[in-house]
Amino acid sequence: MTSPADTAPFLEARGITMDFPGVRALDRVSFSARCGEIHALVGENGAGKSTLIKILGGIHPGDSYAGELLLEGRPAHFWSPRDAASAGIAVIHQELSLIPHLSVAENIFLGAEPRRCGFIADFDRMRHDAETILSGLNSELEIAAPVSSFGVAAQQMVEIARAIRRENRLLILDEPTASLSEPESLNLLSLLRRMRDRGQAVVYISHRLDEVLAVADRITVLRDGRVVGTGDRGDWTRERLICAMVGRDMSGKSVARGKGKGEPILHVRDVWATDPASGKRVVDRVSFDLHRGEILGVAGLMGSGRTELALTIFGAWPAAWGGAVWLETAGRPVRSVSDAIEQGVALVPEDRRRHGLVLDFPVFDNLMLVHLPRYAKAGVTDEATAARDARAIAGRLDIRAPSLQTPVLRLSGGNQQKIVVGKWLMRPPAVLLLDEPARGIDVGAKFEMFRIIRELADEGTAVLMISSELPEVLALSDRVLVMRRGRVGAVLEGCDATPERIMEAAV
Repeated sequence: MTSPADTAPFLEARGITMDFPGVRALDRVSFSARCGEIHALVGENGAGKSTLIKILGGIHPGDSYAGELLLEGRPAHFWSPRDAASAGIAVIHQELSLIPHLSVAENIFLGAEPRRCGFIADFDRMRHDAETILSGLNSELEIAAPVSSFGVAAQQMVEIARAIRRENRLLILDEPTASLSEPESLNLLSLLRRMRDRGQAVVYISHRLDEVLAVADRITVLRDGRVVGTGDRGDWTRERLICAMVGRDMSGKSVARGKGKGEPILHVRDVWATDPASGKRVVDRVSFDLHRGEILGVAGLMGSGRTELALTIFGAWPAAWGGAVWLETAGRPVRSVSDAIEQGVALVPEDRRRHGLVLDFPVFDNLMLVHLPRYAKAGVTDEATAARDARAIAGRLDIRAPSLQTPVLRLSGGNQQKIVVGKWLMRPPAVLLLDEPARGIDVGAKFEMFRIIRELADEGTAVLMISSELPEVLALSDRVLVMRRGRVGAVLEGCDATPERIMEAAV
């Protein structure tokens, strides 16, 4: 029987070099995807992973880089994503590409709607086929609802379903589990194995190294735009991968536990919120206190109400909500986003592109958006001081950009995430709400971000941190609040906070 290693690659990149203004994104990179194989691509943020897959997926046209692509051994030039799709290549990018006002089923079959008599859209068949595809992912999304009514994790499942529907020869996935819970991630990995066993080629990009080692047949590491290692899964350990990615040994690194919580500062009482589309409660009578210097982890499955709870506390939930949210230091409740910001509450949202950034604006403007009044004197902005502070934050978080004037749209997803967090570090808030703060960032940057979060807590900031990764929640949190179907399933502390107890309370 022929193994994937003995077969010619379905798609191969040879000596790819690509430059952007002020930076070389890829430097003589060679990479291949074979049928019947899962090839993982890993590296720090800014290493060149997303640039490479945009070349393989036709987003960067054939004349924008040096080197060559070979499709089944023959030279290939992709001038658009349509060219790559015609060649049997599907890409699930880190940033979602759905049409918000269209339904789940319509997004899954966008551009390939089943038809009767050759021209009449067959919506019954579309809904049936969409349900079948989602069932294979163990997903129970309401297929008639617009995708805008769902959170990032559910939308990610729609992206995956759309790619699977096409029956492509090669599927490329960029951080597909970044917003998924552990059970959802395990289900996706099982699906990828089945696709490999059917002879499809899979390229898998992820910062979750345990997943990479569990699912990959071959692993390639990029660092600073260059390939620094390629080998079969058996050639790698987690420690070797980390060392290759960051160029230094990260073993033994951990975030120290906190100094202990202080008095309560944020009070949440009987808070509820309804779904904009259905009117059903997605948060139902949630109550808790958050203390100064405390990190309260929030765990739960997709659809448990975690993100909806954070948006409601911040006064940003777009539909009906009620209950009471107030700070000990304020004389009035939080009823709007402006109330929250004025009282010292900050939010790092789950969907950074929609709610956390102005993509066409430069790095500097995004860092300064909520702080400009601090730098204004007599109506004139002190730009020198603002630029100095922005450079300090960019350095602290290792934001990799050619300059502070580079549009955020040009940066990798991980660097965009650092900017969303960084804008609130310009003036540490009293309460910091973090929704998937480490989504899409590499292991070195993740450690640094967690260290900064712990520093903020030690300085007195109260932190509420939502994460789909239980190791993150358990490593950083003083207490863990588990959400289940919009309600508090449990609040766990100390030796009671274990993966088993959390999952038991979440399901």
